[in-house]
Amino acid sequence: MKGRGGTRTIDVMSAIRAKIAGRALSAGDRLPSIRSLAATMGVAPSTVVEAYDRLAAESLIRARRGSGFYVSPTVTPPLALTEVEPRRDRAVDPFWVSRQSLDTDAAVPKPGCGWLPPEWMPEAALRRAARAIARTDASVLTNYGSTSGLLALRRLLLARLAEDEIEASLSQLMLTGSGTQATDLICRFLLRPGDTVLVDDPCYFNFRALLRAHQAKIVSVPYTPLGPDVARFEQILGSERPRLYITNSALHNPTGATLSLQTAHRLLTAAAAHDLTIIEDDIFGDFEPERSPRLAALDGLNRVIRIGSFSKTLSASVRCGYIAARADWIEHLVDLQVATSFGGPSPVATDIIARVLAGGSYRKHMDELRQKLTRTRRDVARKLGALGIEPWLMPRGGFFLWCRLADGKDATAVARAALEEDVVLAPGNVFSVSQSASKSMRFNVAHMSDPQMWDVLRRALKAGSAARNNPT
Repeated sequence: MKGRGGTRTIDVMSAIRAKIAGRALSAGDRLPSIRSLAATMGVAPSTVVEAYDRLAAESLIRARRGSGFYVSPTVTPPLALTEVEPRRDRAVDPFWVSRQSLDTDAAVPKPGCGWLPPEWMPEAALRRAARAIARTDASVLTNYGSTSGLLALRRLLLARLAEDEIEASLSQLMLTGSGTQATDLICRFLLRPGDTVLVDDPCYFNFRALLRAHQAKIVSVPYTPLGPDVARFEQILGSERPRLYITNSALHNPTGATLSLQTAHRLLTAAAAHDLTIIEDDIFGDFEPERSPRLAALDGLNRVIRIGSFSKTLSASVRCGYIAARADWIEHLVDLQVATSFGGPSPVATDIIARVLAGGSYRKHMDELRQKLTRTRRDVARKLGALGIEPWLMPRGGFFLWCRLADGKDATAVARAALEEDVVLAPGNVFSVSQSASKSMRFNVAHMSDPQMWDVLRRALKAGSAARNNPT
């Protein structure tokens, strides 16, 4: 709780901002003296001094020696809310869900987003780790990260890889700023503009966005409840000769499917025959109740690169990813990270994650999370079924349900209608290279507890039907 003095300082700052926003004070105007404003607002002069100092730090006002404080000559009134919100009329492409989910107000329901609500995350463990760091060597708070990342966290990750029967050494493991950065570094290392990359259809939409940034040619393979369609996979490798394949083996995004052992063997046989490298993104692996087959374990980190992060299970704010691969490839990837980021990920972030993982609370947190998600998936699936929305399959874990809308409703139209009422949904075609998922939608079950959100979804479904029947 803030002290009364801190509250009064904020009150003074708010009063000044309100005068500037209402144009009672304009650029270059002199502010009331410290003593006069203190008397007017009934606060101590020191409170006004602190408020003025904070506003000066924000460049909203400026101090002139011996003259007082003035509104900054370059100040403009605060933007209206509609000017700072994400554009709602933009194309529904791989960036659409990301922008709407990241930029809308925290209070806006986000059944289309790809992360858990704050109250589902291990806040107490994160706070304990942050307090411990505040008491440790100042170098953690001030220095660059080492090129491969914190040794203590890398050792913990090696033990976790061993649980998946992936044998690796420290020379085969590096930390990155995030899972997305891990994928980006690998693409920088392996791809040249125009190279072909294979993804699942549907797949995580940011894979598509990132590959576009690398000017890759994107081809897709249909995804089944057991993994990619193996026959099509083999045909594409023969005809398109992709350089890279990117996938989730465990709890595939967006479908929630799990790779079967037979499919995994056939994928690796085909990859070896066509010199294909595979990025296996295991970001959702910890949500599985029992571990399923991993390509990296079957392959031995030869042509499979394992990546992951803790943004879904620990914190999307304290970000850190990792890459496990051949030692000679890690050496080059470390150099790339130095070239693009000057060192490894933040020592603060990696230290917090290492402390949480080593503290023993993480396994309990994940056990509780898996149980909670099992109940929530069943409950949400039942409620969706009442609206005629049926899951493609019931996942073994995780927080996504990939669903088909009833009566041929168009998911994009439904998502646009929901956004008009401040609910962010994830329409199917943002995940589909072939644009064959127009009747599908991904729901994040952890963000579907608000009764008003369900009312919005019902109205959006009706609006989607109207849009389909009355195309413009």
